Amino acid sequence: MAQTETDQPQPIRRGRGRRPAAEVREQVLDAAGELLLTEGMAGFTIEKVAAKAGASRMTIYKWWPSRGALALDGYATKVRTVLEFPDTGDIEADLTAQVLAFTHLLTGTGAGKVIAELIGASQTDPELASAFRERYSAPRRALAVAAMTKAIERGQLRDDIDPQVVVDQLWGACYHRLLIPDEPITDDFAKALVRNVMVGLKR
Repeated sequence: MAQTETDQPQPIRRGRGRRPAAEVREQVLDAAGELLLTEGMAGFTIEKVAAKAGASRMTIYKWWPSRGALALDGYATKVRTVLEFPDTGDIEADLTAQVLAFTHLLTGTGAGKVIAELIGASQTDPELASAFRERYSAPRRALAVAAMTKAIERGQLRDDIDPQVVVDQLWGACYHRLLIPDEPITDDFAKALVRNVMVGLKR
């Protein structure tokens, strides 16, 4: 008896292979960063990130305890390369380049609005506040402190300065203009910040 179409051997259907956890995490962070910079915190949800990354909400919640923590990591991932600290051997040039890169990020992309929203949200979200310190502000501060420590060792800066305070003087002024926009954040402002501070830092 002739075989019918339904009698023919059927090919084995293999389900889509599971992506490695590291790949899923990278795609979630990329999706979170893109969503955050385009829609801000108002349009940022775990559901949207999950759909964009092709991941489950359960998977996302295993890695990030809150919407804010995911938003912060997504933001940090997007801006990491932009905010890399140069090391040319000239501390004044390096500080100027770094502060300019930061101010351009604040004014030329959606990052300024996002970082202001994250700072505001962290006031009532302890997990976000902790994540902000541990995953964003502390690592960025450490890079600047390390650069100034090298400059002290090279004899470019006085050895009695406190690099932590200098970080607050430079980047704190940028955050001040971001959060209290009485004055604009401009290139001239960024250059003047470094120039004025260097008067008291140089040997």
